[in-house]
Amino acid sequence: MEEVRAGLVRSTVYDCDVLVIGGGIVGLSTAYAITRAAPGTRVTVLEKEPGPARHQTGRNSGVIHSGVYYRPGSLKARYAVRGAAEMVKFCAEYGIDHAVTGKLIVATDRAELPRLHALVQRGRENGIPVRELSGAQIQEYEPEVRGLAAIHVGTTGICDYVAVARQLARASGAEIRYGAEVHRVDRRPGRGVAVRTRTGDVLRARVLVNCGGLHCDRIARLTGDDPGMRIVPFRGEYYGLARPELVRGLVYPVPDPAFPFLGVHLTRGIDGGVHVGPNAVPALAREGYGWGVVRPRELGATLAWPGSWRIARRHWRYGAGELRRSLSRSAFTTAVRRLLPAVTEDDLVAAPAGVRAQAVLADGTLVDDFLIKEGAHAVHVLNAPSPAATASLPIGREVARRALAMLADQAPPGRPAPRRAG
Repeated sequence: MEEVRAGLVRSTVYDCDVLVIGGGIVGLSTAYAITRAAPGTRVTVLEKEPGPARHQTGRNSGVIHSGVYYRPGSLKARYAVRGAAEMVKFCAEYGIDHAVTGKLIVATDRAELPRLHALVQRGRENGIPVRELSGAQIQEYEPEVRGLAAIHVGTTGICDYVAVARQLARASGAEIRYGAEVHRVDRRPGRGVAVRTRTGDVLRARVLVNCGGLHCDRIARLTGDDPGMRIVPFRGEYYGLARPELVRGLVYPVPDPAFPFLGVHLTRGIDGGVHVGPNAVPALAREGYGWGVVRPRELGATLAWPGSWRIARRHWRYGAGELRRSLSRSAFTTAVRRLLPAVTEDDLVAAPAGVRAQAVLADGTLVDDFLIKEGAHAVHVLNAPSPAATASLPIGREVARRALAMLADQAPPGRPAPRRAG
């Protein structure tokens, strides 16, 4: 890396103004927001995969979340509510498949009723229209679903997030380099950053934006910043429903507020099929989409993080239930039947899994909100799991704002800072 350092010091020629690491929906939304806010800003996106949206973006259930779950005033609440409306508008503008379907959140046990009522209040505080339903009224929306009570959230929708990511890439005007995995980062205060990819290419930029998802903490450390957290990967396991006619739209259980996971739910996708899941179990690799994918170095790093053991001690009962459903289709079916009694084990067809990039603090706290931090010449997106796809347009604007502020501070004499549109 010495030649990278020497080249950076000797030269003031940059390959781009902003270098974005990560070609998922958040990274591409950031590139899109930068070029729209400051036309003429040179943006390059590095993505290690051969195409966009290969991990969290392309492996979720495609839901446009309303924001009903999230603490009022939090980034998740503000960005999800705003982002849901913007995502529907973006899809309509570019002809991307989408639908505003609404969804049910169903209580199947009396112990869940207080939490359901709390969601009604939270939704109203977040400005979301919520209708309360009795058990009998549930069947007006979902004839096969059973529960004691429910709420209907009208602003929830579905879309094709991979198509959204591709459109963001096209509309951004950024240079997108696929197959470009980051290997080294060198940063010099006042001079910017130089990044070497595994193929040996070196790119110099004034500002680095880290949207590395499952690898964001590692990229932050490569840059020389301590992220103060680690990504602990959780695999979300899905099934498809062989009888999709059992479900008209989206049906969720009442979530446990102690966990960031929403529980096993039913989602009719934009293709007409129904996803069932996800289950949530620890992954044995950052991209561990099955029990057979084990990367000892990544697993060792997860186990070496004290927060991992504190999560296990604090939530072992919850984790044991998730593990049981992972290993037993019968146990998974039992969980689904709480909402959909007509489902049988034969109705569940294995589907591709996803992995959630969950930030965990050293004390075992699961980071609940989106987390964005700054370092010299760098902006790091360190926690952006669900509902980040829904919120990707507002997240991208916030990251873009920070990156452009850094560029303005660095503008050398005689060269104007990037001009913000509007």
